[in-house]
Order: sequence, then structure tokens, then C-alpha cells
Amino acid sequence: MIKTIGSNGQISLGKEYAGRTVLVDELEPGVWIIKAGQFIPDNEQWLFAPEVQKDLDEAIEWAENHPPSETILDELEKRIRNE
Repeated sequence: MIKTIGSNGQISLGKEYAGRTVLVDELEPGVWIIKAGQFIPDNEQWLFAPEVQKDLDEAIEWAENHPPSETILDELEKRIRNE
């Protein structure tokens, strides 16, 4: 497929890619590789470390097996002060 870069520096890949996130690697001036996909921002990559995934899985499992209940603040305050 041959495309022309417009005067604004943009190129259209087609409507089927509208709204998609792409990674553009410039191998050398004028040579690009474009990959469509989902990407993890740098500040969120720590969430995908194996030890963090394990902790998150355990927390999700606990939350699924322990439905939320109403908190009685006076009792919570007493527990905190006694610990």
C-alpha cells in the first residue's frame, strides 16, 4: 500500500484503525514500523511484575470471598486505639 504524507505531517491508515493505539518505531530516518496494540504506560508497568500480580490476585480473591459490610466507626476506632 502506498500512502502520501499530507502537508500537516499525517498519514491515514484507514477507518478500520480509527481510535486505535499504535506504536511507531523509527528504524532510521524515513523507515518506520507501525504496530497496532495496547500499551502500558511507564508509570503503570510495575503492576505487571510477577510478585505484584500475585499480590493483586490474592487481594481480588479475598475481596470476592468477603463481601463489603457496613463499618461501625466507633468500633473501628476502638480497634485501632487498642492495637
